[in-house]
Amino acid sequence: MRLKAIILILLVAAADAGAQKLVGSAPSVVAVGQQFRLQYTVDTQDVKDFRIGDIPEEFDVLMGPSTSSQSSFQIINGKTSSTSSITYTYILAAKKEGTFKIGAASVVAGGETVKSGSISIEVSGQAQAQSGSQSGHHGNQTGSGAGKKQSKTGEITAQDLFIRVSANKKRVHEQEPILLTYKVYTLVDLTQLSGKMPDLKGFHTQEIQLPQQKSFKVETIDGKAYRTVTWSQYVMFPQMTGELEIPSITFDGVVAQRNISIDPWEAFFNGGSGYTEVKKKIQAPGMTIQVAPLPQKPAGFSGAVGQGFSLTAQIDKTETKANEPINLRVIVSGTGNLKLMKQPEVGWPKDFDKYDAKQTDKTRLTSAGLEGSIIYDFMAVPRHAGQFDVPPVEFTYYDTSSGSYKTLWTDSFSIKVEKGEAGAAVSDYTGQSDVNLLGTDIKYIKTGPTELKQTGEYFYGSTSWWVSLIVMVVAFISLFIIFRQRAIAAGNMSKMRAGKANKVATRRLRTAHKLMSAGKGSEFYDEVLKALWGYVGDKLGLPPESLTRDNIRERLASRGVADETTNLFIEALDECEFERYAPGDAAGNMTKTYDAAITAIMNIESTMKKTTKGMGPGATAIMLLIAGMAALSWPTMAHAQKERGDSAYAKEDYAAAIEAYEDVLRKGVSADVYYNLGNAYYRTGNATRAIINYERALSLSPGDDDIRYNLQMAQSITIDRITPETEMFFVTWYRAVAHMMSVDGWAMTALVSLAIAIMFALLYLFSSRIGLRKLGFFGLLAALLVFIGSNILASQQKSERDHRKAAIVTAGATQVKSTPADSGTDLFILHEGTRVEITDGSMEEWKEIRVADGKEGWIASRAIEII
Repeated sequence: MRLKAIILILLVAAADAGAQKLVGSAPSVVAVGQQFRLQYTVDTQDVKDFRIGDIPEEFDVLMGPSTSSQSSFQIINGKTSSTSSITYTYILAAKKEGTFKIGAASVVAGGETVKSGSISIEVSGQAQAQSGSQSGHHGNQTGSGAGKKQSKTGEITAQDLFIRVSANKKRVHEQEPILLTYKVYTLVDLTQLSGKMPDLKGFHTQEIQLPQQKSFKVETIDGKAYRTVTWSQYVMFPQMTGELEIPSITFDGVVAQRNISIDPWEAFFNGGSGYTEVKKKIQAPGMTIQVAPLPQKPAGFSGAVGQGFSLTAQIDKTETKANEPINLRVIVSGTGNLKLMKQPEVGWPKDFDKYDAKQTDKTRLTSAGLEGSIIYDFMAVPRHAGQFDVPPVEFTYYDTSSGSYKTLWTDSFSIKVEKGEAGAAVSDYTGQSDVNLLGTDIKYIKTGPTELKQTGEYFYGSTSWWVSLIVMVVAFISLFIIFRQRAIAAGNMSKMRAGKANKVATRRLRTAHKLMSAGKGSEFYDEVLKALWGYVGDKLGLPPESLTRDNIRERLASRGVADETTNLFIEALDECEFERYAPGDAAGNMTKTYDAAITAIMNIESTMKKTTKGMGPGATAIMLLIAGMAALSWPTMAHAQKERGDSAYAKEDYAAAIEAYEDVLRKGVSADVYYNLGNAYYRTGNATRAIINYERALSLSPGDDDIRYNLQMAQSITIDRITPETEMFFVTWYRAVAHMMSVDGWAMTALVSLAIAIMFALLYLFSSRIGLRKLGFFGLLAALLVFIGSNILASQQKSERDHRKAAIVTAGATQVKSTPADSGTDLFILHEGTRVEITDGSMEEWKEIRVADGKEGWIASRAIEII
């Protein structure tokens, strides 16, 4: 007992010692055959790449690692602190007596590699029977989600845990894909399962990647509620005919059984569990597949078997010079055994030197087989001048949907070769078929908080926009009054303090707004409290020692301020003092308190100015602040969800990052979140989804170089090579300028330029020096031109966003038709990731599109996704 207490104290001391420490723990003495827990705890959750130390052969590893996370929060004097940790747990059993050492473990925590100490364990004596599996053999036991009555002996039977094997087809043709599924059914608490598909004779087999985190569902069989999960799936392509056997597989499982007689104190020091781990072998049955031969194969059969195949070819130039290379790209798309088919043959003219094709795999494994495209890049070099023809490339495959062979052809190409330089080395051109990437990798995600807006929500053209323009005009008029009153107010110190009260409060409230946006609650309430006390003290001429709530009520009432406004002001004071020491819903309370402070000051100012002449500079400033805050229409903040996605991305858990970012985008749109989502899709190899999200990010922030760079990186690995049509240079310049900023970026530029124009106008009107008057005049003209131009560009950007016509092809390969019907003539093929412009979107199932190189046609709506 004393030893256990010492171990507990050491664990607590290690957890409190500081950040980024890895501490290992295990019993110092165990018996032969006794199961015990080996645990490693790191005091942060920003971890990855955990590696266990060397475990001696004298120990059996029954389970592990399983991970668990812990978090705690503490509030002292209004300040919140938190700690977190992750624990990795293994179940071990000793096989023979002796003293053995487990090597140091390591983990990457906070970007740094942290190591634990080694652990020494003494193995002595034999485990007692009551602590073994017998202790769980009494009565009816239920695992976590089991619900099955166990036998008196505690044995796990074939009715408690079994695996079923199914195939979507048992009679197929040679090379036709088969989906094989292994599904687990359990009434006990299955914690671990492993099993490997052996090499199958007569099959080409590929495993479908399923989520590592298994999600169980409940399925009732013979009145029993089994927990079920699809454990593994394979796509198999039969390479032989006849009866092919899929052998049975033995899976090794580990089941947690309840040990009701275990000592609670011993369970605490053994990891807090009252369960023992039991190994169980599960036999998955085999099956027989009947494979029929393909019908008589025609000449030129490619070996491709599947459905939905298409064939297209692209040539980089039809006019060239002798000894200069020509690149021909042939693309085969469809669903089937794409990796097992033969390479298409290109009939180059005899005068051309031919080279081996470069093959690019753009397929993904699905339950129907391999789906996507195989790209073949052929290169040839003409040696003499002349007119040459490249005949169509032929491709024959067996269509499983129709049970017949089909043949596809590409277009033919006519190549004009002019006399070139003699003796040019072919090696000078062999790299031209490769893609020249912009850099080694995409730019990193954008971290930190983000601001969300609703789709179609703009500052430009809104009520706030027009209010802002009116405020600018009012501000211009107010400045005349400010200059006239400044000299009078300078002689009255008390009046000066009252006049500056709004200016000081405005400055503090502006700082408080920044703290609110950053989520710094304590500092926010301090700043608002200073703004309120400072404002009322200066405005009413009260010294600090006289600032009481009763005095404030009395003085405000004597100035004609309504009781409702006074109560609102006092409530804002009370809310600040309360929240400093007992914070609640930070985001909601900060917004409520901020609005109350702004409204109270505005109402007090409005009432008190009726008894004075004109409008002071403080009142003008506070009105400008309120108008500015209204114009910004405070976007929704989504810090927590985005931080979860950023953390998952940093840990290279891109599936979790995608889920987190998409959760954020359900609440609103953000260029940063779309950009990060594009990065996550890019990392998973889904270039098409990456392009769609980069395009959406670019439409919200067209001047962002990182977004544009990553978009070009994703486009560089798509299949189609589109050469845009040429356009006049001034059109290119105009487009570049128009896309320097977003809609609201140009709107803010317009407001800023108007403010500058007002300043130059005042300089022109009030300056006594001729040089400054000239500067004011020409500056006024320039600022007005910028104001007008910014409004034009903002209007254009808004129109493009509201009438989105750009789309991305999402189908692996799709035919563009001459008419909006399946019976229309095939014009050309587009592949996933290609950008198109919708020229006619009036029909629901078909869209007329235009490609950047000028080609036009009709495409099925299901094959594209609008940006």
